[in-house]
Amino acid sequence: MLKWLIVLFATVFVFGLLQQRLPQPGRLPGDLRFRLRGREYSFPLASVIVFSLLAALIGWLL
Repeated sequence: MLKWLIVLFATVFVFGLLQQRLPQPGRLPGDLRFRLRGREYSFPLASVIVFSLLAALIGWLL
């Protein structure tokens, strides 16, 4: 269990350092945003694909 806590802490730390450089979710090319009747709708398709591939890669490496 200690190994997972260390990995989790290291991951959060690295993402915290790189937060300024990483693209924000919902703003990647391929994410859909549109307005309809004064409301804004967002469908982050590209963000979901990128983050799921990243999670799968991390899981595969561990």
